[in-house]
Amino acid sequence: MSRQRLMLLLIVALAAISAAMYLSAQRNLARDARGTPLLPTLANELNSVTALSVRKGSAAPTVSVHKRGDAWSVAERADYPADVSKVRKLLLALSDTRILEEKTSDPARYAVIGVEDPSTPDAGGAEINWTAQDGKHGVIVGKPVGEGNFVRRSGEKASYSVAPRITFEAEPRFWIDGRLPDLKATDIQSIEVTPAAGPAYSIHKTGDGFSLVGAPKGREAADPKFLTPAASTFNGLTADDVAAAADIDFTQASTAAITLSDGDVVTLTGTAVGDKRWLKMASAKHAESYAKTAGRAFQIASYRYDGIFKPLEQMLVPKPQAADTKQPLPAKQTLPAKQTLPAKKP
Repeated sequence: MSRQRLMLLLIVALAAISAAMYLSAQRNLARDARGTPLLPTLANELNSVTALSVRKGSAAPTVSVHKRGDAWSVAERADYPADVSKVRKLLLALSDTRILEEKTSDPARYAVIGVEDPSTPDAGGAEINWTAQDGKHGVIVGKPVGEGNFVRRSGEKASYSVAPRITFEAEPRFWIDGRLPDLKATDIQSIEVTPAAGPAYSIHKTGDGFSLVGAPKGREAADPKFLTPAASTFNGLTADDVAAAADIDFTQASTAAITLSDGDVVTLTGTAVGDKRWLKMASAKHAESYAKTAGRAFQIASYRYDGIFKPLEQMLVPKPQAADTKQPLPAKQTLPAKQTLPAKKP
């Protein structure tokens, strides 16, 4: 055997050995990673996180929440207070996530499991980024699989299947603190309603319910218990979304001035824009408790809106139905059977 051929065989053998060692190392790495935290440093950095964002279908974050002092706020909603429990829930879910199996490292296959670049409009997943004391971190959360998700750590090629599942929302409205100042129905003493269309009226608390002021002549007010404000309408008001009040058209608005047992008068101003119902709130006595509502409008559930701004007609005993003056149709006449004449004799 020539020396040149021997050297060639030696090089091939070394290459084969190197490849085998690399594959063995990769298998051992994948095996060792199973059951380990996807984000091993996050558990110890939870309390140092000061910002969190979600990016889906855009080069810029679709929602950003950040911490100032002890308060979290949503940047896309003009720094309206954020729901801290949702921030905490997502961070805990990320820190609890464990690797089940290593998946593809081929960028051409990322879209199959939803871990491609989340800036594309039809991206299958979303990127979560956060800033903690130890720096900035990110993970792309892809499609669900089993009890978990496919994921890829930002800036890395390897993707994984993980569990438990990571759930979150990519729209700002889901991150706001939707709780509004509480209006307990049992504290209401009177309500003066001025609808956007139709006559104004007021109801006042009496011994066994509420009485109506403003009933038209010849009409009777509904039962006092029916007029009583419902807890399902006023207690625990929540917002589905928030906007700057100046951005909502309140030209055609309804108002309800609510007097409470402590003497405060809370004014609710509402308007309908398409299929959405918007509300403004102001307090005459407790401005500090309503500070977060100043200059803002809140989208609320339609049934709550309709319960606050009832038209006068709903506060009255229904009109009796008019008697039917139409004359009944005469009974259908039955014609006599056709008679058959006897045949003529030949």
